Amino acid sequence: MVRIDVKYEGKLRCTATHVTSGKKLITDAPLDNHGKGESFSPTDLLATSMLTCIMTIIGIRAKKREINVDGMLGSIEKTMTTNPRRIGKLEVRINLPKNLSLENREWLIKEGCDCPVCFSINQTMDVNIIFVE
Repeated sequence: MVRIDVKYEGKLRCTATHVTSGKKLITDAPLDNHGKGESFSPTDLLATSMLTCIMTIIGIRAKKREINVDGMLGSIEKTMTTNPRRIGKLEVRINLPKNLSLENREWLIKEGCDCPVCFSINQTMDVNIIFVE
């Protein structure tokens, strides 16, 4: 179990502390929802969690087969929708290293898409994951 403590700082800003490590992060409400947009919003963190989870799982699986995926890059675009306000769409792009064999590439893609965050996302959200060579 992991505990995260959060303090509301006012002006739509929160500071979250990862209790085990003591690391902190700040969230702000986005510009389109009354905020300053000076840091990640809570929905930005959800999107970031999905991308980093996929990439982390790929890294874990690659290590087991001694496949080097250092330098792998990714990006995610989040689109909000209304009624209710929520994440409507996530566009994920992951650039795998070019030197992977077809077999390793296909295996890592399958493994990466089996990440816990992907399994936790609401089925009403449109998620598109693209792996780029």
